[in-house]
Formats: sequence, C-alpha cells, structure tokens
Amino acid sequence: MEESDFKRIEQMVSSVVDARLGRLEGEVATKFEQFDAKIDAKLGQFDVKIDAKFGQFEGKIDSKLGQLRKDVNEDFQHHVGILTEDFQHKLQIVAEGHQMLSEKLDRVEDSLENKIDSISSELAAHRADTEGHKRGYLVREP
Repeated sequence: MEESDFKRIEQMVSSVVDARLGRLEGEVATKFEQFDAKIDAKLGQFDVKIDAKFGQFEGKIDSKLGQLRKDVNEDFQHHVGILTEDFQHKLQIVAEGHQMLSEKLDRVEDSLENKIDSISSELAAHRADTEGHKRGYLVREP
C-alpha cells in the first residue's frame, strides 16, 4: 500500500468518526439541554418552596417581636406606674412634715408672744409699783 491509500483510508475513517462524533455531539447537546431544563425547573420549585418557608418564618418572627415589644412596653408602663406612686407617696410625706413644722412654729410663736406679753405686763406692774413709792423705799425680794 502506498501513501495515498493511507491518506484515503485516513480520510474515510475521519469522515466516519467526524460524522459519528457530530451526531454524538448533537445528542449530547440535546441531552445537556434537556438536563439543564430539568435542573432549572427543579430549582424554580425549590426557590418557590424556600420563599414560602422564608415568608412563614418572617411572619413568625414578626409576630414574636410584636408580642415581645408589647410585653416589654407593658412591663415598662407597670414599672413607671409603681415609681410614680412611690414618688407621690414620698412627696406627700414631705408635705405632711412641712405642714407639721409650720403648725409647730405657729404654736411656738404664739407661746413666745404670750410669754413676752406676760413679762411685759409684769415689768410694767413692777415699774409702776417702784415709781409709786417714795424715794427712800427699796424693793426687796421676799
């Protein structure tokens, strides 16, 4: 066999192999496209399921956070109410103490005025008594 025969055989084998490879390539491409379409469909279903689950999860979280906020707000309002009542009670005690001090000061002031008035009247009587006597008369303690 000659070299030209080898080239012809090579061409025939290459054309057969190319034809079979081309057909095989087309089949592989078709199978790949079908597989790709199936994967896209499955991923689409998976995305829908994930979105649904995520939506449920968000709803539960929002519900729990809303309840937590409500509970915290109620506890805070209760605590503020207790502190307000305590402050009002202490303020009332201070006001009562001031009222008692004011009344006691009024009593002391009245008592002091009475003592000053009695001392003043006794002093006036004593002076009148000493002025009523003659010069040589001395006042003595009993």
